Amino acid sequence: MTRTIVASATREIVIGFDQPFCVIGERINPTGRKKLAAEMTAGDFSTVEKDALAQVAAGATMLDVNAGVTAVNPNETEPPLLVRTLEIVQGLVDVPLSIDSSVTAAIEAGLKVAKGRPLVNSVTGEEEKLEAILPLVKKYNVPVVAISNDETGISEDPDVRFAVAKKIVERAADYGIPAHDIVVDPLVMPIGAMGSAGQQVFRLLRRLREELKVNTTCGLSNISFGLPHRHGINAGFIPMVIGAGMTSAIMNPCRPQEMEAVRAANVLTGNDPNCSDWIMTYRDYKPGAEGGPAAAPASASGGSGRRGGREGRRRASA
Repeated sequence: MTRTIVASATREIVIGFDQPFCVIGERINPTGRKKLAAEMTAGDFSTVEKDALAQVAAGATMLDVNAGVTAVNPNETEPPLLVRTLEIVQGLVDVPLSIDSSVTAAIEAGLKVAKGRPLVNSVTGEEEKLEAILPLVKKYNVPVVAISNDETGISEDPDVRFAVAKKIVERAADYGIPAHDIVVDPLVMPIGAMGSAGQQVFRLLRRLREELKVNTTCGLSNISFGLPHRHGINAGFIPMVIGAGMTSAIMNPCRPQEMEAVRAANVLTGNDPNCSDWIMTYRDYKPGAEGGPAAAPASASGGSGRRGGREGRRRASA
């Protein structure tokens, strides 16, 4: 069974087909958040700290950390800012982190300070990216998100996206990186712009699981982009992609409706033995109560396997 191991300094998480769905909190990302970008640029990390704590309290298994505040000189400005953000976040919470950047220098700087075994987000099928990122993945022995686009862009043909994913897995193998350390993002298209987007991703997920035997992820809210009441669409999408084989997603865990869908899917797929996490989270739930159910304990976070304990730019918070 495919298992991708990620870890913080104190906690190890397993992403896998037989594991609870891994919720990767998306909120520490200044893309589309002008106020957060301005704060981080000014050295104010108060919102970062609040978002880190809130996401873990809401049930995030991991946190994605992005510091791309500007397109101006990112090779100079992003590495030190990402390092500072990572240090702050891992000093506050004990969940594993995803180092999210399109800047190779920032990824390497982040890997030097990250504790445990972080996830690198990300590599694409572009030759330049493969040659820059895969050696780092091998050097630091970490898993990586493989985004299914290349020099030709993002194809609307799911077979092309599968072929790009296969290429990345094969190229990673050339570097000695096993398939279980590749987490493929098949790229979720907005359903409002492409009516077949849902069916496409379900088909892709089944192929990725059965043929490549890799774990998968996505920017979950992409599916609802441009539509009203987006969280209703997101919540409906979650159990469907989990049923099709997706094992993680970059999403907002502070949306109770979406986390309920994750926890329910864990129950229904047999990845919440004896419904323990569901019961621990909702046994005192009162319909209509302000803020929904109380925060789940760490063991009910929706993704802990063993405890011992694109690109990020396109994954702006909804």
